[in-house]
Amino acid sequence: MPAAQTNTSPQIERIHALGARATPARIAVLRLLESAEQALSHREIEEALATGFDRVTLYRVLDWLVETGLGHRVTDTDRVFRFSLTSPANAAHKEHAHFRCEGCGKVFCLADIPVPAPTLPAGFSGKTVEYCITGQCARCDDKDHS
Repeated sequence: MPAAQTNTSPQIERIHALGARATPARIAVLRLLESAEQALSHREIEEALATGFDRVTLYRVLDWLVETGLGHRVTDTDRVFRFSLTSPANAAHKEHAHFRCEGCGKVFCLADIPVPAPTLPAGFSGKTVEYCITGQCARCDDKDHS
């Protein structure tokens, strides 16, 4: 007798581990962000999925990812939110640097570059720090030098 097949994926397991429902939109966004080489904007996610999820549903899924700690959001210099996943091995998001390429506009997580904690004046309480380096990514730099 064949073994019973389970209808789960790593994305469904990550969602269920949080005690949440694995909706088609959540699963699709998780899959996309897992395969993305850089942080993606809402528009890039919407275009890549092209599956009929409405704009509001995608905003809710992205907000949910950030709220649960599965993902994080960074604002680029154009004031556009970009989203990426936190590593399954490191579910607790740690502040890290980001890199925005002036050539192609892509934003990359630099997870190995921690953001120094600033010393704030008395009475101030910090919540997050965004640290973004701008310049040329390797791909655009190669184009300039070829």
